Amino acid sequence: MKKDNKRVIYWLFTGCLLIFIMVVVGGITRLTHSGLSISNYKLISGTIPPMNDVEWQEAFNLYKQYPEYQKLNNQFTLQDFKDIYFWEWLHRVIGRFIGLVFFIPFLYFLIKKQLSKAIVKKSIVLLCLGAFQGFLGWYMVKSGLVDNPDVSHYRLAAHLTTAFITFAYTFWVALDLIFPHRKEINTTFRNLVRLSLAFLLLQIIYGAFVAGLDAGFIHNHWPMMSEGKFMHQTVYIEQSPWYKNFIEGKSGVQFVHRILAYIVVLFIFLIWKKSKKLNLTIYQSKGINLLLIIVCIQFLLGVFTILLQVPVWLGVAHQIGAFFLLSAMTFTLHRFSK
Repeated sequence: MKKDNKRVIYWLFTGCLLIFIMVVVGGITRLTHSGLSISNYKLISGTIPPMNDVEWQEAFNLYKQYPEYQKLNNQFTLQDFKDIYFWEWLHRVIGRFIGLVFFIPFLYFLIKKQLSKAIVKKSIVLLCLGAFQGFLGWYMVKSGLVDNPDVSHYRLAAHLTTAFITFAYTFWVALDLIFPHRKEINTTFRNLVRLSLAFLLLQIIYGAFVAGLDAGFIHNHWPMMSEGKFMHQTVYIEQSPWYKNFIEGKSGVQFVHRILAYIVVLFIFLIWKKSKKLNLTIYQSKGINLLLIIVCIQFLLGVFTILLQVPVWLGVAHQIGAFFLLSAMTFTLHRFSK
């Protein structure tokens, strides 16, 4: 790692940390059903919450105009509204702050000519991902302001997955600067890690589907779904046509999430076993060992989240586990890439 790159690396890692915090707060926002508490979008003035009783009442009156209040929360007091408003406001403010943290230092490093052409291109990709993530957030919220007082699980998945991808790419760019020189690697093994990453991303998408459909509140048994069945009959009869069971049906989506968990664990154990036959560097070995430890913890968190019917703290912990698992997978893949 060159000394000139240290500040750039710190900048990128700061971005990673903020995205992590953003995802955690986003998970709390979802699990506390706070995401539709702010029904308008004001880029600048929206950073300041209501400051007096009149402004709070105006914000509450605006909330009352939309389906979530009218169909679900019409018993809410102003204090109840303030409680859910906080998490959505905090989530949005962190998003704006991330934008500033990425954009302003980028301009500084660009003017000071501290970025190579390759890093400039990658930084522009990061800025585009961040802007797209902000758009997806509002696009997601809009889906819950029409008739159904809940956001589209497809839009939620797009919003969450883009956050994970933005984090992973930021982390990857930082690793490029920390480890500028790569070694010859086993391409077959690298492709196994790539395939594992693809299944992990698919699992993250289905985790968002489960969250968006509140599918974690049913079939709260393990290893069977319920009634002693590995696949409950509602998995394949809930929706029509049949394939919608696995993308829109609560039972079907939870079933796929369960199966993908087994597949991800299997792939990581396969990575660990096959790595024993390779001559590994210390960082490659650490990456694989981390993968194995984290996937075991994440699997247990998933099981207990289902068994305990998704308490907020455990749902957030499970989401954090996915974040750490993606981090370990990204690091491992980077150490096996040219």
